[in-house]
Amino acid sequence: MNAYKFFLEFHSGLRYVVFVMLVIAIIRAFAYWTGKKVYSEGNRKFNLFTMISVHTQILLGLVLYFLSPNVRFGGGVMKDATARYWTVEHITMMLIAMILITIGHSKSKKAVLPEAKHKAIAVFYTIAFAIIVVAIVLMTKDVPGRTFFGMSH
Repeated sequence: MNAYKFFLEFHSGLRYVVFVMLVIAIIRAFAYWTGKKVYSEGNRKFNLFTMISVHTQILLGLVLYFLSPNVRFGGGVMKDATARYWTVEHITMMLIAMILITIGHSKSKKAVLPEAKHKAIAVFYTIAFAIIVVAIVLMTKDVPGRTFFGMSH
């Protein structure tokens, strides 16, 4: 197995963990925020692990960015939907999502009231999740033969 294949499979498998963790973190944050529940150490750790999983996924993606045959630099990239998606669109949207998750986690840490902590996670993680879903939908539209849960690159 070569490096590209290893990182591709690792990145493709980890996305399910990230997806599930984000969904759980968002549901919990909205439930606890609207239910006016305390922000426990368990909440903090789960939200932190969710952010760490996203950061890990981004690091794997950055390695893939430089190994992938679908990422090209030079003329014609913007005219080729597949090359444009992998070279520009995917990385941009995923970096924005990661930044939003990091901001949400940071705001949650700095907030004093439990409601504000849950709200920060709920709002920022949800916006990031929406960006991730849009990126996946764009992929299924622009990359021939791709399905919503199909293999990356």
